[in-house]
Amino acid sequence: MKKTVLVLSLIAFTSVLFAQTKKTTSATVAFDATTALDALPKAENKTVIAEIDTKTGQVGFEAAVKNFAFTNPTIQAHFNEERWLNSDKFPAFTFMGKISDVTKYNFSKNGVYNVTVTGQLTIKDKTNNVTAPATIEVKNGVLTATASFTIVLADYGVQVGNSGKIAGEPKITVSAELK
Repeated sequence: MKKTVLVLSLIAFTSVLFAQTKKTTSATVAFDATTALDALPKAENKTVIAEIDTKTGQVGFEAAVKNFAFTNPTIQAHFNEERWLNSDKFPAFTFMGKISDVTKYNFSKNGVYNVTVTGQLTIKDKTNNVTAPATIEVKNGVLTATASFTIVLADYGVQVGNSGKIAGEPKITVSAELK
């Protein structure tokens, strides 16, 4: 019995020590559609699920649409309604991609790595290719990853109108501490 417990403990410890997949449930996605006419169309979602496989370079995140917090409740209501993100029908948006040339990086060593991530972003029922520069900092086995890119809302079936108060190409920033 003692041998079995010892062997199982050793296997569990080894798998944790050499884990290649880093995860979090508290990544942040920021949405910034501000313009010179209106600084309010800006929100953050701090409950995003994210994952990086340091061996294969696979990356991904999923953000619940209703968890984006705006300072203006009217803008938040518009963000979730049918003509925008339609959060009742499409409750989350996702990104699945890969770090380019992942074999060039040694994520088991402390350091800052400037990488390129390419993948597919799905918002509502539309999926488009996205390529973005990202920074991954490794410190004692913890990865801190950040990336910023813009999207064209019309590509995802979101019509912003002609008021000039909402940017048609908002900036998306993703940041995560993965363990």
